[in-house]
Amino acid sequence: MEDWRFFHGHGEQIKEKEKEKEKFQNLKTPPWRRFGKKEDVPNDDGRWEKLLKLAQEKDRNKRRGEIFRISPDATDVINAVNAAIYLRRPLLVTGKPGSGKTSLAYAIAYELNLGPVLSWGITARSTLQEGLYRYDAIARLQDAQQKEEQDIGKYITLGALGTAFLPSLLPRVFLIDEIDKSDINLPNDLLNIFEEGEFQIPELVRRAKSQEEGNDSLTAQRIPNLTNRKDTKDTKEEENKIGNLTSGKEYENNHENNQEKRTFKVDTQDQDIDVDIVGGWVRCYAFPIIVMTSNGERDFPPAFKRRCVRVEMPEPKEEALKAIVKAHFKDEESLAQDAEAKIDELIKEFLSDNKSDKNQNVERATDQLLNTIYLLTRDVSPQAADEKSIKDILLRSLNQ
Repeated sequence: MEDWRFFHGHGEQIKEKEKEKEKFQNLKTPPWRRFGKKEDVPNDDGRWEKLLKLAQEKDRNKRRGEIFRISPDATDVINAVNAAIYLRRPLLVTGKPGSGKTSLAYAIAYELNLGPVLSWGITARSTLQEGLYRYDAIARLQDAQQKEEQDIGKYITLGALGTAFLPSLLPRVFLIDEIDKSDINLPNDLLNIFEEGEFQIPELVRRAKSQEEGNDSLTAQRIPNLTNRKDTKDTKEEENKIGNLTSGKEYENNHENNQEKRTFKVDTQDQDIDVDIVGGWVRCYAFPIIVMTSNGERDFPPAFKRRCVRVEMPEPKEEALKAIVKAHFKDEESLAQDAEAKIDELIKEFLSDNKSDKNQNVERATDQLLNTIYLLTRDVSPQAADEKSIKDILLRSLNQ
């Protein structure tokens, strides 16, 4: 039977597997989660090629996704990611600090070859407007005063959320990091765009309408009033001219100019990549793969949770930790010759302390283990007399 999964969490990129890549591109959408039209996706604008190139240039983020590993027995996480992809639903990922919630987004983007991750770090002051776009009205006013005002689109920059919903054939990966730190209203504010898959930029919508009305009034002024005119040869000639104006080549030219004027070029969250916005509306075609992380510091409204695919990142076991360490240190040449035995010892000690009866509330993150291994397994490392102190410092419980 054919494997239904696109994401496996093993760090192998889909671009090397043409069959899986084609299957992913042709993935059907549930009828109740269809959004924009395919014809709304720009043709040959080169944006996707620029995104893939940009992803290759972001070495740190690329490596972050490449070295991420999910244990094969962590089926809940793998299945949740794939369910979110099929159902076009946001993924709400909970778990302890350092369990890999954030890195999961980078792993999805790398494995499915979807360009750089769009990231929005949440604070208590974050708003929906901040995520959608920013309008620099002050810069526009200053330019107007100096008679250097440019097209209004030059003063608008899409945020990470707004960029994620641009129409494209393949979805972008969008990370909303630590959403539990947000204002109480933000999760509810996100529901509309998650359900509708679109939003408007009012500044552009108003400008588009005013330009459209201006073109319509201009056309009306050019049409003579034929009321109470006699049916003469001259009248017929004028009617023919009107026909050419309203339905012929001249009208088509006016219509094309009108469409062009209603298209605004704006900057995006992606470095040096701008896009055209038609009419002031942004509508997605492929719903983005949204990963929202939470440390469990607060609960969310039922209306929000029922629209998400929810999963908890498990605590990695011994074999999973070995795979994680191997992936992180595969290019490290300065490790000591006996590093493997030392690494196994530190992993066992890390897990043993976590399960100790006297330390039932011990909370540690995987990156603490990686820091300890890095420092204690190098050619030049702390002396044996300092090893216990180093472990106590680096492996200190997060709730201590």
